Amino acid sequence: MKKNMGGADRIIRIIIAIVIGILYWQGIIEGTLAYVLIAVAAVFLLTSFVSFCPLYKLVGLNTCPRK
Repeated sequence: MKKNMGGADRIIRIIIAIVIGILYWQGIIEGTLAYVLIAVAAVFLLTSFVSFCPLYKLVGLNTCPRK
């Protein structure tokens, strides 16, 4: 896998995942919506840690700076 996510993109995804986790923990989101958002947060965290987003690959997007 070739990296296709830049630093800013990774940080934004991690922040969004943390916010979703806090909203769930506080009980602000619940039910089916909560489970869907937790799954999205998990995908965001996973893709942030590996710096690769399969969706970016499909659409040809690359936010990683060139070396």
